[in-house]
Amino acid sequence: METDSKAELNVLLDEIEKWEHEQKDLWFWEKIGRLPFAILDKVTPRFIHNKIGQAIDELGSFIQSGGKYFIDEKHVLKQYFEEDMSLLSIEQRASLKIKSMDQAATKLSEARSKLAMVQGGTTGIGGIFTLAIDVPLLLSLTLKTIQEIAVCYGYDPHEKQERIFIVKCLQFTSSDIVGKKAILEELSVFHNKCENTQMISQLQGWREVLMTYRDNIGWKKLFQMIPVAGILFGAYVNKSVILDTAEVAIMLYRKRRILDRIELHLGTE
Repeated sequence: METDSKAELNVLLDEIEKWEHEQKDLWFWEKIGRLPFAILDKVTPRFIHNKIGQAIDELGSFIQSGGKYFIDEKHVLKQYFEEDMSLLSIEQRASLKIKSMDQAATKLSEARSKLAMVQGGTTGIGGIFTLAIDVPLLLSLTLKTIQEIAVCYGYDPHEKQERIFIVKCLQFTSSDIVGKKAILEELSVFHNKCENTQMISQLQGWREVLMTYRDNIGWKKLFQMIPVAGILFGAYVNKSVILDTAEVAIMLYRKRRILDRIELHLGTE
């Protein structure tokens, strides 16, 4: 099976590092982002609050067992690669060309963003009340999208360490520039078991991660609170959230695969 050369890997790594430097601080928008949810807290009926809380608590089981949010790996391998990769072992899939992985992940990102657009338009019909329902649904789709991208790059989301990596991808999406820098440093040594153990202790709880994610997409959903008009805003916002998250997941998983491969090349020299 043809694999990437060390020179090709270094070129790809340079592209990712350039992307990392382009990440900007959105602290002003992060503060505004909490306004829609501050309003929600005051005017939304308690049963909707409870529903959001239950969804977030349910997602909390993901980090430990994966819960019901595992995806169909075979579907991903059949649907998004040019050739059916479902019969290959995880080790064989990990040896595919980076270009092939990128193409599959890009196709997947486009498909999931279209699904998110339909979901956002549907939940935008009822304005502020369906917005409360849309948040946990969008979090669920985001989680599954990152898992599917992990499969594209030859990683197994059934393993606990991969679920930790997925949490970090989600955190990166909603972090400020300081948080992004810290996460990039952690993920650059993710293969190190000692560092990996330390990373687990830094998660501070899955619920907190999700609440931060919810708050940071709040400003984007501000106009989704308007009934009927929320259809357009909901469709646009959900699509952009999934595209942004998919971009982060693709870049971080791509970098991890490249670093693993470069290390392998160094080990054989």
